[in-house]
Amino acid sequence: MPTNEQRRANAKRKLERQMVYRQERAKKRRIIAVVSTVVVVALVGGGVWWLATHDFGNGDAAASETPAQESVDKADKIPTAMHQIPKRPTALPEKVNCEYTKGQEPAAKENTPPANGEQPATGTVGVTLGTSIGDLKFNLDRALAPCTVNNFINLAKQKYFDNTTCHRLVVTGIQVLQCGDPGGNGMGGPGYSFKDEVYPELTYGRGVLAMANSGPDTNGSQFFIVYGDGANLKPAYTVFGTVDEESLKKIDEVAKTGAISQSPGQGDGKPKTPVDIKSALVAN
Repeated sequence: MPTNEQRRANAKRKLERQMVYRQERAKKRRIIAVVSTVVVVALVGGGVWWLATHDFGNGDAAASETPAQESVDKADKIPTAMHQIPKRPTALPEKVNCEYTKGQEPAAKENTPPANGEQPATGTVGVTLGTSIGDLKFNLDRALAPCTVNNFINLAKQKYFDNTTCHRLVVTGIQVLQCGDPGGNGMGGPGYSFKDEVYPELTYGRGVLAMANSGPDTNGSQFFIVYGDGANLKPAYTVFGTVDEESLKKIDEVAKTGAISQSPGQGDGKPKTPVDIKSALVAN
């Protein structure tokens, strides 16, 4: 039986490699053999034809498979103290240049990327997510991450987040709720990416709003809310705002009902209580 410390360590390692919309541990390699002549399928530069994909919400198995074991892990000891509001040690200039680069993967939902060019690095913007558990209120801060804020507003105004679900809940060690994939399996994005807006002094805790990614400079549409413990996270995830206390209390209740994990103690999976985003309203 693993100790709590071992579970926290496992959760930390898991989040660092999975915080993005791709979870490598669930993929399987298969090679198609073509009958009539012997054809050798070249594996060039590590590129493999992945025939089985991971559905995060259903554990590690492919969507057509049934997990061998499933459990519901519930959050306990959720910190109630709000994390200090993040602030850059050195302020950005009044405007910064933002670039949004088209990716190889198609968009999970049709959208128009933000225009490249200068964006203001001052001011805040309110966003309200209308969800199945009630309104979640965000305060986006351009001084922290102007390109990220611009991207989030752009997607929200296009209704990109409407009628999507928060596909991932982590309750053990690190406590976050992850959303922003229209496909609902943690693998989807807007079809483009943009650079990180991070700095070494970044810390995470209750109330912080940050971007999920699959490595450096791979930001897209997926984001996560730290509703509790986030101290073990490295400063690799762009913080672009905060979530208010009343909204966090609603997420607390979701965390207490648990995450559907593939094995006991994993503490990482689809929320047992669905958090469905119905709308994303940007304040004028």
